[in-house]
Amino acid sequence: MFTGIVVAVGRVVAREPSGEGARIRVDASRMDCTDVAIGDSIAVAGCCLTVVANAAGVLAFDVSAETLRCTTGFGIGCNVNLEKALRFGDRLGGHLLSGHVDGVGTVAVFAPVEASPNGNWLLAIDAPATVARFVAAKGSVAVDGVSLTTNTVDGVRFTVNLIPHTLAVTTLSQLAVGATVNLEVDLIARYVERLRQPLAER
Repeated sequence: MFTGIVVAVGRVVAREPSGEGARIRVDASRMDCTDVAIGDSIAVAGCCLTVVANAAGVLAFDVSAETLRCTTGFGIGCNVNLEKALRFGDRLGGHLLSGHVDGVGTVAVFAPVEASPNGNWLLAIDAPATVARFVAAKGSVAVDGVSLTTNTVDGVRFTVNLIPHTLAVTTLSQLAVGATVNLEVDLIARYVERLRQPLAER
């Protein structure tokens, strides 16, 4: 489990075929990797991946073909948000995340908020319809692994407000219209939808 509170920004420095998927190597030197062991889970751009090697802060992950199919941002040179798995007793600063990406959204608007004296930016994302149905105004959503609160929802488009701190410590400051992002909906919304289904359809 994760919280969507990014601890560092890493960079994909290598990618090579591995079976039907790929092995990627991420320079995670900005994150304390001294306690990262083989088999640990790390959220990379919001996707839960398993560490298969740790060479002085360069972490290797095997990414399956299915994960590559339903995510974005694992090309060489891509900057990625990093978060270690939640431990019992840790503070829950964001919201509960599984690191299971629900779909890829597209940035529709990324612009400064003119009425904001603090340097906030407006981010609007068009989500796949299968994902958008789980997004609620004033609810929680993860964008590239960053826990955010939605402002508005209109059809498949939702908006969030990005404060300067979030822009400074995550990859979200590098977004532009047309960019793609990994999305994970709130766990509670996912299970509520499941419980609403007739028993025969579960």
